[in-house]
Amino acid sequence: MTDLPSHLGAILARDLAALRREIEAYPDDALPWREVPGLTNPGGTLALHVAGNLQHYVGHVLGGSGYVRDRPAEFARRGVPRSELVAELDRARAAVLAALPRLTPATLGAPFPEALAGHRFRTDDLLLHLATHLAYHLGQVDYHRRAVTGSPSTIGAMALPELASASPTG
Repeated sequence: MTDLPSHLGAILARDLAALRREIEAYPDDALPWREVPGLTNPGGTLALHVAGNLQHYVGHVLGGSGYVRDRPAEFARRGVPRSELVAELDRARAAVLAALPRLTPATLGAPFPEALAGHRFRTDDLLLHLATHLAYHLGQVDYHRRAVTGSPSTIGAMALPELASASPTG
């Protein structure tokens, strides 16, 4: 990849937009919070967690946004309206799109400024992890939404034509 920050920014923005569509696809404000046996976190919790995660690690640590994360609240809050969940996802998207273009090859190859889980990582490696972490939780929200609504409908997550390098063949 010639421009990892640009490509990662596009992927993260695409997947945050898909997560936004997932939250909007719940028909009311209660269903993102409905518990499902066997699922640890409802969709609302996962949306708050992803938004907090990206606003902290990308927006604050790499972009200097000043965001202050409250990780325990990401998992403890309940009943947050869909409009507020969407606003958090939009803030995460804005933080990603503001911070990533400013990263240099030297920054990407350097250790990430914060240790995580008692380990150090290269910044580029951690950014790839954050993208897959988002995709993992996006899939969980999709399954949660389908389980609580009974709807098999898709919101078009992970659409290949939304990749920055996509071009029609015909």
